[in-house]
Amino acid sequence: MTSWRIGDVTVTKIVELEATGGTRFILPYATRDAALQIPWLAPHFMDEDGRLKMSIHALVIEAPGRRMIVDTCLGNDKQGRAVPGWNNLQGPFLRDLAAAGFARESIDTVMCTHLHVDHVGWNTMRVGDKWVPTFPNARYLMGRAEFDYWRDQRENDELVEVFSDSVRPVFDAGLVDLVETDHRISPEVSFVPTLGHTPGHVSVKISSKGEEALITGDFIHHPCQMAHPEWAASVDYDQSASTKTRHEMFAKLAGQPTLVIGTHFAGPTAGRVVRDGDAYCLVV
Repeated sequence: MTSWRIGDVTVTKIVELEATGGTRFILPYATRDAALQIPWLAPHFMDEDGRLKMSIHALVIEAPGRRMIVDTCLGNDKQGRAVPGWNNLQGPFLRDLAAAGFARESIDTVMCTHLHVDHVGWNTMRVGDKWVPTFPNARYLMGRAEFDYWRDQRENDELVEVFSDSVRPVFDAGLVDLVETDHRISPEVSFVPTLGHTPGHVSVKISSKGEEALITGDFIHHPCQMAHPEWAASVDYDQSASTKTRHEMFAKLAGQPTLVIGTHFAGPTAGRVVRDGDAYCLVV
């Protein structure tokens, strides 16, 4: 378990899965040879053979009077996932969350940076033959444009399944608030539009007592994209828009004290963006 302090706010990482290698389906340009040309990735984000390290984790935000969670990973018991290893997981995520001091009933807000499979899974849990909200006392915040797009998706069977088992049940339970991409959640926490990966993708900005952090969501999947902002993910909805977002965000963050917390960054997970020639790197 890793935590960071930003003024009066604490962010804690709860890991569901970590993996080394097997990332080419997401980042096709990040071959081993190409990754080895970015030596600062090792050892935290790449092994000695050039295999990328990635993580699927949730981030719990404790702000004054609030307890929130950003993105809820894959979830147990889910079926119809395109990645075979993501089907019918039986992991200890909820136990780990509780052991860290965060009983699921204590969460007051669930923030979805977007509605992909690995970000909404623990929105729900299986009870008998039904999917019920995992966080029964929380409001689930979803981008309005994001929700509308995936609700109307009919062509991809996996996306239909994900919406059916991990999104619609909390909507039908009356727990979803559809919000804009610049929505403010609390005095310290707000959404920032970072479009391209999905139609309504957001990151999460934290500001407290003069300190700032940014939870990325998937406008960046791996720190190698700081060295190569043009390396769009294969799963980006609009690769030109996601590339534009990366260029803009890295330029804005470079040299600033903002702590960047990667939603899929393994190891130390967080650092600060600095310029590295014509590109950027992450200093942990």
